[in-house]
Amino acid sequence: MTEANVIFEPDVSPEALATLGEGHIAYVKQIRSEDVPGLFPQAPELAPGLKLFALHAADGTPIMLTDSREAAIANAWSNELETVSVH
Repeated sequence: MTEANVIFEPDVSPEALATLGEGHIAYVKQIRSEDVPGLFPQAPELAPGLKLFALHAADGTPIMLTDSREAAIANAWSNELETVSVH
């Protein structure tokens, strides 16, 4: 599976953008371990300063947390989600 490049027009509302691709599109975001409690409250406490990757649904809902981008993409693929780049 490859990442798709998606370009959104500037007049798309945040609400419309959040529902686009719902259930089919996901994105991977690099985060720090300090950000984990806010996204994944059930996660165990982690050492500060770790670089992690979170897989998010199109609406921003966190799906999974891992220590490699490749693992996050593999999880998306195994759940039939298309990953897109966001900037």
